[in-house]
Order: sequence, then C-alpha cells, then structure tokens
Amino acid sequence: MAGADRSSSIVEYFGGEAGYRCGYCKNVTGNLSHGMWAHSMTVQDYQDLIDRGWRRSGKYVYKPIMNQTCCPQYTIRCRPLHFQPSKSHKKVLKKMLKFLAKGDSPKVAGDVTEEPMDSHREDAVACSFVLKNESDISQSELKPLSVEETERVETEDNAEEELKKEVESEPPQTCADKDSAGSSERSDSAKLVHTTPKPGKGADLSKPPCRKAKAIRKERKLHKLLQNQTHTLEGSPSQVEPQVLHSQNSKSKANQPKSIEDFIFVSLPDDAAHQLEFTRFLCDSPLEAENPPSGPDCGYGSFHQQYWLDGKIIAVGVIDVLPYCVSSVYLYYDPDYTFLSLGVYSALREIAFTRQLHEKASELCYYYMGFYIHSCPKMRYKGQYRPSDLLCPETYVWVPIEQCLPTLEHSKYCRFNQDLKAVDEGCIKELGRVRVLHKRIVMPYSVYKKRRKGPSDETNVQQYASLVGQTCSERMLLFRS
Repeated sequence: MAGADRSSSIVEYFGGEAGYRCGYCKNVTGNLSHGMWAHSMTVQDYQDLIDRGWRRSGKYVYKPIMNQTCCPQYTIRCRPLHFQPSKSHKKVLKKMLKFLAKGDSPKVAGDVTEEPMDSHREDAVACSFVLKNESDISQSELKPLSVEETERVETEDNAEEELKKEVESEPPQTCADKDSAGSSERSDSAKLVHTTPKPGKGADLSKPPCRKAKAIRKERKLHKLLQNQTHTLEGSPSQVEPQVLHSQNSKSKANQPKSIEDFIFVSLPDDAAHQLEFTRFLCDSPLEAENPPSGPDCGYGSFHQQYWLDGKIIAVGVIDVLPYCVSSVYLYYDPDYTFLSLGVYSALREIAFTRQLHEKASELCYYYMGFYIHSCPKMRYKGQYRPSDLLCPETYVWVPIEQCLPTLEHSKYCRFNQDLKAVDEGCIKELGRVRVLHKRIVMPYSVYKKRRKGPSDETNVQQYASLVGQTCSERMLLFRS
C-alpha cells in the first residue's frame, strides 16, 4: 500500500490540547487528547494510525491521552469472520424484518428511548438488502429486500425439528396434568372425579385449564407446519421432494449457530408493507480513494451508506474502507425510526459488509467500532460484538476483550499487555528521518532543523513522532510553516 507513486499524507500537528468538556462524564476540563489536522491522508497511513489509538472526526485526527483523560477510550475491533449474532442482535434483526414485511412496530414505549446501539435485546432473527453503488441505482431497480422463507424467519432456529418430534410425543401438559402426573398410583376413575374446590384453593374447573404461553406458541407453529406439509402434498410430485430435502437438512443445521447471513438473506413477500434499499457512495474526507487491482470492488476510502425506506432516507452510516478493516465512523438517523434500533442494525450490516469485502481482499478482515469506554456504562455496548479485541495503550498490541475486562473493573486506565518487558515496537528511533514539508519542499527533519530559524521545535516534533510511530513519521509529511 505504500507505493512510491502515491501521494503522501500531509498533516499539521497541534500537540496536546488543554482539557475540554467530556461528552461522557460531563467533566468540564477532563477530556485530554493530542490532535492534528489531516490536509490529506492515504488509507494505509490512517490504518496504521488507528492501530496506534488514533481516530478521525472529519479531517481532525485525535488520540486521547489515555493515562490522563477522565474517560480512557480504548480502540476496539471485532473479528467478523468469527462473529455470531447474540440473542439481542437477532431480536433487532427480527424486529426490522417484521416492520418491513407487515409494518409492525413495537408498542412498548421503552423501545423509543433506547440507545442507538442498545444492549438490552433478547431474541432472534433478521433481514437484509442488496448493496449498490449510487450511480447504478434507478427507480425501476429499487425492489423490496429479498430473503427466502419468511415463515422460517418467524420460527425459532430449530422449531421444525422440535415440532416434528412433538407430533410423535404427547401433547404439552396443562396445569391440571402436572398435578395429576405427580402420583402414579392415582386411578383413571379418580382422575375423572371433580369436586368443587374451596374458595381460594385449587384450580377453577369451570374454566379451561391454564396453559403455558410457550405451549400455545408451539401449538400454533405446529399448526402452521402441518398446513405447509398439507399444501406440499397436494402439489405436484416435483414440489414434494424439495420440501423433504429441506426438512432433512434442517436437522444437521439446527445444531450449528447461525451466522448473520443466515438471518440477512431472506426474502420479503410481494405485498410487504415497506421497502428498504441500501446505497453506498464516496464522500468527502481526508482519505484519498484508491482502487488497487487486489483491493475490494468498491476500492478504499470513505463512504456514506444510505438506508432508504419507501423512497425516504432514514439513516446514513459513515465508514472508512481501509487495507485491513472497515472502520465505522458515525451513524445518524431519523429519530422517528428510533424504535428500529438502527445503530445496532447498521453495525450488524457493516459486519456483514466486512465479510463481503474479505472475499475479494483477504487482508481486510476486521471491523473497527471506534472507542470502547468502560468507565461509561452506556458505552460498554460495543463489547457485545464478539469476538473482539482492545488495543493496549502502551505497546499497541491487540488483546481479547475477555482478558481486559477484569482489569478495567479495578482501574479505568490499564496496560493490557501482560508482558512487562514488552515495549512499543513502532516507537520513534531516528528523529532525523521524520519527513517534513517546509515551503513546499519535502525534506527530512535533520535537514529542516538546520534551516529553521527561531526557537527549536524539536520537543514538539519528538512528541508527534512518538505518537504516530516511526513508520508513519517517515511516510507522512509534517507541515512546518
């Protein structure tokens, strides 16, 4: 990625800033960070910078002063190739699918006030839409999301297998059955003799026996399954065989955890209540777009991913596609659709997108979620996208989050690398090799230092080089007036 024919990154370093207001704990002067303005930046340079704890907001690139700031911000990355959605993630996906297919929206008021990427979801399943470039989109091409077997999405992962077993077994017990099952010595005639219970004691036999909600749901699913089988048998012989094969395959797959793709690639009915489209296009940022032959089809750079609902844009995700990762920058959305948990939904979509890019660019296999802030409980949700790693703030090596959490419970600032002898391998070793841009001339710092007039700026340059590392300091151009 560091070819000589590429233009170089040009940055202007500002040094460590005075404390300013923290958006997490609201400390007025507790937020401390180093910053620099990126006039332009290559994707490889930014990849190396975020692997050293930097992060961009527009063209401003900053690095928290971890051992001083009030809320330490640890770079976190997810490993999409091994990611499995949790129950809470599946619930968000299922909710989106129901909304698109039937127009159903949650009736619980609490859903409207949840965090954009909330952490209190419980249950299953999902939907997806096709990724297209904006230039390829026409109104005639906008189609409902396609995903197969909507009925399957409505059931639990192994519902069909369980229901088939239940056909051959006894029906679910009622409350009355449980009472009678406790004594095997009770005769059949005794079971049929009912006496009027005393007030406040026993079941009211004048009413139907109570049943568990789970049993009722299973009965409904069983009824649907039997209906489907009936329709299949009434069809032509060619329709019967695929149905049987699907049932046989469901058993082997039931014991395997489902991936995002198993939930995403489902088709909506023709009469779906809503249509959701997905477009992506390049956007303005300091990152220079690159399209190497070995890279993903979309190339590298910054993109806006738009979510369109019935022709109306409801969310925009800003992402950076880099040599080794997809980096999530920001998401903003229409507050009228907060109930869809678009923060969680977009994160899952971006994880799936990373997998898609990996098929063409094998080195691109991580999803960076920004900063993990353990000292702020509302910001711990990112730790639920697993497996994931946190970046050690001293040695810049990645450590599984499970190993980091116990230490974070005792101290908000931690060195995750347990090897006390380990050091920053990318630390600055030769300050004179730092590249400088002075009066439109590129030169090493050793030359610039001799030409400079006025007080020495070596301390400032030394700090910059130690933060960006030897490799980046020799590639990027540090602007000096």
